[in-house]
Amino acid sequence: MAGHWTPCNEAELTAGWRLWLELGSCTWPGPEWDGTPAEAVTGLTRLFSTCNEILESYRRSGGPDSAGIIGLVRSMFLAANWTLDLWRDDTAPLDAERAALLHGDLAGFAEHAEAVRTLLARGGGWSSLPG
Repeated sequence: MAGHWTPCNEAELTAGWRLWLELGSCTWPGPEWDGTPAEAVTGLTRLFSTCNEILESYRRSGGPDSAGIIGLVRSMFLAANWTLDLWRDDTAPLDAERAALLHGDLAGFAEHAEAVRTLLARGGGWSSLPG
């Protein structure tokens, strides 16, 4: 993902910070993972909810719809939606082939999330913080 992001006001900077923090922990299943694809993508489901909260809070603060943060948050919906649609209702234990497919889908999302985090860190001035 090429480009840059520069917050237009304090509300957009805050929204960017919240998104940056959220993207640091949403991609991979945690230690409580039960081994099913549905459980593996619960972080993405939580991300959808948090992204909606970030957008609502930003809009309540009077931020313009043309702000870059709107596009970055929306890109998270687009990047996660395919993986969620494929796996969120799949509660069957994984075999090696399906595990590789799930891993590939999550890795694709992780790549996008990392690119967005990088843009946010550069534009927000917190690039020196550990990821």
